[in-house]
Amino acid sequence: MPGNPAVPIRGNRFCIVGGASLVGSATAGELLDHGAAEVVLFDNFAFGSDAAIAHLKDHPRLRLVRGDVMRIADLLRATEGMAGVLQLAAYMTLSMDRDPWGGLDVNIRGVQNALEACRVNKVGKVVFASSNATYGYGPGVAGELVEDTPFHSVGAPPAAILYGASKIIGEQLCRDAFRKWGQDYVVLRYSTVYGERQHYRAANALYIIETLEKVRRGEPPEVFGDGSETKHFVYVGDLARANRMAFESAATDVAVNASGPAPTTTLELVRLVTELAGAKGEAAPAPRFVGNEPGKVRLTSGGAFRIAHEAAFQAIGWKPEVDMREGLRRLIAWRDSNEGKAA
Repeated sequence: MPGNPAVPIRGNRFCIVGGASLVGSATAGELLDHGAAEVVLFDNFAFGSDAAIAHLKDHPRLRLVRGDVMRIADLLRATEGMAGVLQLAAYMTLSMDRDPWGGLDVNIRGVQNALEACRVNKVGKVVFASSNATYGYGPGVAGELVEDTPFHSVGAPPAAILYGASKIIGEQLCRDAFRKWGQDYVVLRYSTVYGERQHYRAANALYIIETLEKVRRGEPPEVFGDGSETKHFVYVGDLARANRMAFESAATDVAVNASGPAPTTTLELVRLVTELAGAKGEAAPAPRFVGNEPGKVRLTSGGAFRIAHEAAFQAIGWKPEVDMREGLRRLIAWRDSNEGKAA
């Protein structure tokens, strides 16, 4: 394709669609720190919050635009003159469970609207926030999850499969835009995101918060099954860096995993949170092993798995730096300093 897919951060303008969010706020800070001329946060605040972006609100090179991905006119105005667009806006699994039609609209039509706005405004590069949900959930998910691992749906909650399928469609819309009009893009398949300004939207990330709150109340944290179930998280600061590096790289027409350094089991996670929350010795509540809770969406796999991130290093030069212990320490310290208020 003609032109250079690399979009330097310094001196360029960027729009983050779904910017009033955990990843959006962290990425905005990352882009501003690296010299972006302007960062526009585009959000309708259905899920985003003022608290998530409060630390940025007075930045002279940040602009907040209230708008909706379902209104293409809003997107056309917000993306005008932008060198790069980060497409974050989406319903996640818990929201998809409550409102599947709304989720399909935003996760599919909203992505197409954003891509169309980028075409009209000749945006240099799109970074699309996909998910490891593109591999599915349930008994079939085990071992190394690499970029060509197939989608598994048997035995998984419908909302999780709808979410994963909508992300697959979003990726294909990016591919279609590249083939039809040469829109450069990079897809990053995020693992479960956690960190400062933690939200309550993701089932597995919510598990961290629920565990912390129970420990702080002196209640036993809950562990499903025998505690061997695998989770793979990624620290939000690492993801912000991945988003920046995706813009800066010469990569295009690629989809790569953006995962944390290593997976963890549910029991390991609970023990880490308990330790970092300051519960020691006899004061530390022992975990309570429980079964499935009716009506609660749980995202499970068939066995131990690892979401491989080596292809991301090859494509954009990125690899995660913050391990689970350090990331949880930062999250807990942030919550303590903000009196437990979450974004």
